[in-house]
Amino acid sequence: MKKIYFDYASTSPVDPLVIKAMEPYFSQAFGNPSSPHALGREANKALEESREKVARLIGAVPEEIIFNSGATEGNNHVLEEIIPSLKREANHVIVSSIEHHSVLEPIESLRAKGFNITFCPVDPEGLVNVDHLRKAMSEKTGFIAVMHASNEIGALQPIREIGQLARERKILFLADACQTIGHIPVNVKDFACDFLSFSAHKFYGPKGVGALYVRRGVNIAPYFRGGDQERGRRASTQNVAGAVGLAKALEIGHSQMGQEAAEQTKWRNRLLREVPKLIDGVKVNGHLTNRLPNNAHFSFDGLGSEALLMSLDMAGICASMGSACTSGAMEPSHVLRAIGLSDELAFGSLRISLGRWTTEEDIECLLKELPQIVRRIRI
Repeated sequence: MKKIYFDYASTSPVDPLVIKAMEPYFSQAFGNPSSPHALGREANKALEESREKVARLIGAVPEEIIFNSGATEGNNHVLEEIIPSLKREANHVIVSSIEHHSVLEPIESLRAKGFNITFCPVDPEGLVNVDHLRKAMSEKTGFIAVMHASNEIGALQPIREIGQLARERKILFLADACQTIGHIPVNVKDFACDFLSFSAHKFYGPKGVGALYVRRGVNIAPYFRGGDQERGRRASTQNVAGAVGLAKALEIGHSQMGQEAAEQTKWRNRLLREVPKLIDGVKVNGHLTNRLPNNAHFSFDGLGSEALLMSLDMAGICASMGSACTSGAMEPSHVLRAIGLSDELAFGSLRISLGRWTTEEDIECLLKELPQIVRRIRI
């Protein structure tokens, strides 16, 4: 049975061109980039060229890029090393109520240590209101975290306006770009952010590698200690093959961004339009147009996600309820609760995320199979 993949928001297959670019650094140019010999120098050259490429593609400079294991590490690095260093008079932190758990869990730890935390609400379409954010600010606000796009419902946040507001108030700003980088334009200058986190496996690169942008002039303590790698900001022998793969994947994403986004938007809009017509009791979650080009998210009356996903899987269709990081949780999604869904609707959700190898035939198959599966489960 052919497998149809609709879970690109969770992870993506590695592009063959990325694999080809990485291959030499596993068995030929395999040296430790900190070693002074020829193999070490060759590895270091590849590492720094990858850093330069990533920086150029997001509007940064090379020394602002820290290679790491991914966005979860990057978010934790910022929250656990920057916020505790804020002065007592700037101990107020604002985060959106729909952030990824790699932001929310460190934030709860900071709250337990006495920091004042404000969770900025979102509207029923999942969007942060900039005026509400402005009103939540005070003279003690020292940090803001808002993701560029929701990993669950795809809502695109007004990140530029938030960044400009934070910059005007001299408030540090973290933007999680995990779902957007490599798919739609991401530029740290346009965002006016101090930190930007992302993972390679979300845009056809390898798993286990990502990067954190730290604006020049912002000092950040090392997250891992025991070496002076990454300009003393992250100890550990660098993953050279991973960095090469990340840079190549981002380069490919930029070269194909317009074409891929247009095609995926067309298919996304078809799903958002036709699924509610084909199936009764369906709610579309997230803004209809101000959303990721590859994201369609639905909730179904009288239906549990577990049964729906299992039935789709048996039909050869791979999809998800939402964030893979919380797929085993028994609580309803905090994102769906934040936009006002009942627990029943939240537990009956389906996320369809499209990607580079999605075809029109895949869309046709989903539109044929999904109504039949829903009818069978509801009986």
